[in-house]
Amino acid sequence: MTTTRPAGLLLTPGAGATRDHRALVAVDGALASLDPPVAVERVDFPYRAAGRRMPDRPPVAVAHVRAEAERLAGALGVATGRLLLGGRSYGGRMCSMAVAEGLPAAGLVLLSYPLHPPGKPERLRVEHFDRLRVPVLFVSGDRDPFGTPEELAHHAAAIPGPVTHVTLPGAHDLKGRDDDVAAAVVRWVQDL
Repeated sequence: MTTTRPAGLLLTPGAGATRDHRALVAVDGALASLDPPVAVERVDFPYRAAGRRMPDRPPVAVAHVRAEAERLAGALGVATGRLLLGGRSYGGRMCSMAVAEGLPAAGLVLLSYPLHPPGKPERLRVEHFDRLRVPVLFVSGDRDPFGTPEELAHHAAAIPGPVTHVTLPGAHDLKGRDDDVAAAVVRWVQDL
């Protein structure tokens, strides 16, 4: 029997976190429990590995996402088009930019996408949305200062691929909602 389920998920952290962020660990565990399991690789960005606090510029981070996706795909014996890419905040944004720049992927898992800096709705981070031709999952808090559910829905309408929104109670960190975040990702993956 052939399955179309993605072979794996590359997960990246937000700018102030590491690959061991509680939400990423929860998603990893939930996907590992599926039958068959979905392989998850949680990775840090180069600035974290070097002990720096300032996030990498997008060209460096996007190149890193591409290299890690190719490495994971190779380890699983598939093309990157069989992988989901995503992460929290900055990490998810970098994955979405990599896909917009042509990295083949099965879909995007964007947790707490940083639509704009808090209090600066004019500084949108959506210039690449019209090039996202893959399924996209947004999981966000209903009080996220980086973008309200209404703002996100409005701007995500530019995405040509199918878009799913899951809004949970909470702010950008979705503190205490890790299991809910993981459950949303599992449901979406099972429906792909």
